[in-house]
Amino acid sequence: MIKQTGQCLCGSIQYEVLSSPLFSTTCHCTHCQKSSGSAFSINIGVPAESFKVTGSSLTDYIDIGGSGKNLQRYFCNKCGSPLYTKPDRRPGIVIVKVGTLDNTNTFKPDINIWCESKMEWLKQDIKAPEFRQMPAIPY
Repeated sequence: MIKQTGQCLCGSIQYEVLSSPLFSTTCHCTHCQKSSGSAFSINIGVPAESFKVTGSSLTDYIDIGGSGKNLQRYFCNKCGSPLYTKPDRRPGIVIVKVGTLDNTNTFKPDINIWCESKMEWLKQDIKAPEFRQMPAIPY
């Protein structure tokens, strides 16, 4: 068993994961794209009994997943950080957003899901320049 901690951007919500993940995945569904504001969401699934959350600014939104069942998405109502999801399709599982972990280097995705809605540029082998930090951009 490993213990992981995480929090939202402003630190108002903190959580602990007291077990190893059951799975780790990159989700390319359009709902994850919209809720993350990115091309995909990287997640780990953990047993609900091993997940503990604290804080006073937690808010939820009921979404409908591809299964037709509810996905209860939790986020901070102060900074807007998406934190975790509870899927009705998989009771007893909490899906945690890896980017909110305090140590994001611990997990890498095992699989990619919802690739039918994967952004086209991700399907190509494009090499883009890399910078250690934000470069000086003249605009």
